[in-house]
Amino acid sequence: MSEKNIVLLSIKDFLTPKMLKYSILPLVISLVVMYILFFIIAGIGIEQLGTLHVQSSQTTIENGIPHTESLNTQLEGSAIIQFLMSYAITSWLATFLIYAIGGFLTIYISIFVSVIVVGFLTPFILRELQSRHYQDTQMIGHSNILYSIFLVLKWSAIMILLFILLIPFYFIPLINIVALNIPLYYFFHKMLTFDISSNICTAEENKQISFFSANKLRVKTLALYLLSLVPFAIFFTAVFYVIYLGHTYFLEVKKIRNI
Repeated sequence: MSEKNIVLLSIKDFLTPKMLKYSILPLVISLVVMYILFFIIAGIGIEQLGTLHVQSSQTTIENGIPHTESLNTQLEGSAIIQFLMSYAITSWLATFLIYAIGGFLTIYISIFVSVIVVGFLTPFILRELQSRHYQDTQMIGHSNILYSIFLVLKWSAIMILLFILLIPFYFIPLINIVALNIPLYYFFHKMLTFDISSNICTAEENKQISFFSANKLRVKTLALYLLSLVPFAIFFTAVFYVIYLGHTYFLEVKKIRNI
């Protein structure tokens, strides 16, 4: 099957009533998580910006006896915010930074959360694909819950480590765009391919597909990841990702098993 036909078939499957129902869950859970995180982060940010704690001490000597006086005061943020917003340039910079950083974090967190959530739906999505198109292909699988949790923790740790190691590149224009996306793409690729392969393939079949179709899978997951960078796209398309890669894995398994 050509790549064009796989995409068209995936879109057709995605638009079925059952798949659209599945797509609601990642949307709702992700929005709830993002809503909670927004108010937590916003509350912390406003609190830090809104108050400034000043502490000082002064020691004097009177009649040979040292006396220490301490001063503790707190400047309320309304004055700070009013100062920032009273000038056009500071107002523009503050607004730009809030929206830029907030938008950046929203996209990244939404991708992370949606990939985790859709992982729980993957078996149901793939069984629906099997019943519709691949009844002659048995879903064997090769994983368990404990191993899956271990891999998620492992890949999350590596993703965080990559974020740290790539810090020097964040200050180089254009290169910083690539550097910022490498860690999350790593996690995105690992999670999606594992969720699908662990439900369809045996461990040996997965090794063969990973070896002979590695570049093809990377191109596909990279295209899906770039689509995820469109604001809020991941909320609606996470199920489509599973469908699209699910077709890919089913077709590869059919080749290996000579079905």
